[in-house]
Amino acid sequence: MERTYLFTRFERFWHWTQALLIVGMLVTGFEIHGSYRLLGFQQAHTVHTTAVWALIGLWVLAIFWHLTTGEWRQYIPTMQNMDRIVRYYAVGIFRGEPHPFKVTRARKHNPMQAQTYLVVTVLISPLLWITGLAYLFHAELAAAGVGIALATVAVAHTAGAFLMLAFLIGHVYLGTTGHTPLAHFKTMFTGWDEQAPEPGAAPTGAAR
Repeated sequence: MERTYLFTRFERFWHWTQALLIVGMLVTGFEIHGSYRLLGFQQAHTVHTTAVWALIGLWVLAIFWHLTTGEWRQYIPTMQNMDRIVRYYAVGIFRGEPHPFKVTRARKHNPMQAQTYLVVTVLISPLLWITGLAYLFHAELAAAGVGIALATVAVAHTAGAFLMLAFLIGHVYLGTTGHTPLAHFKTMFTGWDEQAPEPGAAPTGAAR
């Protein structure tokens, strides 16, 4: 196996902390919505709001890190070899074919991942942030003359939550499609990615 140090400590911290906060907000958010009773409305609301501010702080830190390190380039979408990636996930993966995209330190995300992360970043997340803050500060907005029906804000926020849940389910599923079901999860814990060497390539497995 070829080993590549792919994700830094900050990237792993950011990824898992964000995941924990998002799951917590989904669980408490759907309870606030009335889907079930787990913590009780008031406690769920408190936990949800706390997680919101924690995630906003994490995003500010992550945006600063990405801009100063140049890692924001990882999320530039591309259509190059998209057809091969789509074919792999639609057919090739069930036939045991090798993944057509080789992960490198310079390009960590395949074209489908980059496109998906773009949708999450410019569509789903802003929808959740705008509607969530509009819900949280609805009284203040109304006092300022910004008349938005609370029900409309709630429906839009819930729609965003379902979109994020769908992304999370797909994200976890694709995380099991490495050379072993836990390989990608292990990479996100250790930072090291393992890939089978290309045919004819010399082994480069020395750890750094």
